[in-house]
Amino acid sequence: MTTMTRPVALPPGPAAPRAVQGAYALTQPLRGMRRLRARYGDAFTVNVPIFGNAVVISDPAEIKQLFTSGPELVDNLEVNLGRVLGPRSMFALSGDEHKRQRKLLVPPFHGKRLAAYERIVEEETVRELATWPEGTPFATLPSMMRITLNAILRAVFGAEGAEFAELRELLPPFVTLGSRLAVLPITKRGRFNPWRRFEKMRREYDAIVDRLIAKASPDGDDVLAMMLQSRYDDGSGLSREEISDQLLTLLTAGHETTATTLAWAVERLRRHPALLAELETGDSKLLDATILEVQRTRPVIDLTARQVKQDGFELGRWTLPKGYAVLVSIALIHDDDAVFPQAAKFDPHRFAGARPDLYQWIPFGGGTRRCLGAAFATMEMSVVLRTLLRDFTLVPTTEAGERWHSRGVAYAPAKGGRAVVRRRSTGGDS
Repeated sequence: MTTMTRPVALPPGPAAPRAVQGAYALTQPLRGMRRLRARYGDAFTVNVPIFGNAVVISDPAEIKQLFTSGPELVDNLEVNLGRVLGPRSMFALSGDEHKRQRKLLVPPFHGKRLAAYERIVEEETVRELATWPEGTPFATLPSMMRITLNAILRAVFGAEGAEFAELRELLPPFVTLGSRLAVLPITKRGRFNPWRRFEKMRREYDAIVDRLIAKASPDGDDVLAMMLQSRYDDGSGLSREEISDQLLTLLTAGHETTATTLAWAVERLRRHPALLAELETGDSKLLDATILEVQRTRPVIDLTARQVKQDGFELGRWTLPKGYAVLVSIALIHDDDAVFPQAAKFDPHRFAGARPDLYQWIPFGGGTRRCLGAAFATMEMSVVLRTLLRDFTLVPTTEAGERWHSRGVAYAPAKGGRAVVRRRSTGGDS
């Protein structure tokens, strides 16, 4: 029998050369997406560096179909964040190999383990907030970066030490450079190439992790110890390369995006004084809804993607050829009034008493490749904001909202989530 497939049917899109489209994507990322949607509709075809030929979608039904399609139809992109995180990272793996490693890495970031991490996050938050100036404008993003980096380092490696201090020094510039290299079509050839500096830092990171593995207690309860104890179904354990790449994934993905969302939360709250007043009563459900709404209106990652593995893949109205990338625009679906009524309005009450549809609210991606640390990140944001609002008053502002600024992979508030704060009285002062 012969299997018949429908002829290729792609959505419309710009006809400019790949280099021109790539320059447009780099210089006008979010605004460009909105302009393309306004011109072509909720799906359009592009041809850009790194991704190549790609279809961008933002229709809820098509997104759900993509996320629920099996790996024989769509799977991981051939060009992915493994370029910077390593070939054994979760971002680089596909198919059964991805499934096997994901199964091993889920337990440390779910269930009862999260309760143990809450204490670490609160301690790091209190430590950092003690340095905040009162009555003077300052950017909160650097503070949020320190909180989330220290928290994930302690969760992964347990107690502090020399290696902890080395990683705390190495990782911020390492993540910044890697984030930029991940979105730039720069090869690793050439004498004066930024990849050389990145690879030097990677070697430094690997040497530190090797020492930590050698020192690790087999009976420890930190993430590294749990990784050393974990076993595949055949009884084998993770290799050192796998551990090194996965730890780098956890350390980088586990702090920058969360910190950036927290800076956006400060930026949003200062412009909504009525909401601030409600949150100051300690309403935990409203705080949870606020975090959801910050992630909806200010997603720090705009794209999640798959690659077509079979000719004639039918995705809603379209039939795609093998090799095409399918890019889901998180910002476009989050901005859709048909999905979120009055989508341009920042209104956490839309999530009060209701959990979002995970095929429509997708800051963590979706399907089998949804962010492994989503529960940890959500807990962390809740603890940091709860502690901040308990110990400080955020001074509202009538200034215009901060613009989006690309840090490479993530989008941050252009002024770093500026705040003016006053410490709350602890009582006992005359």
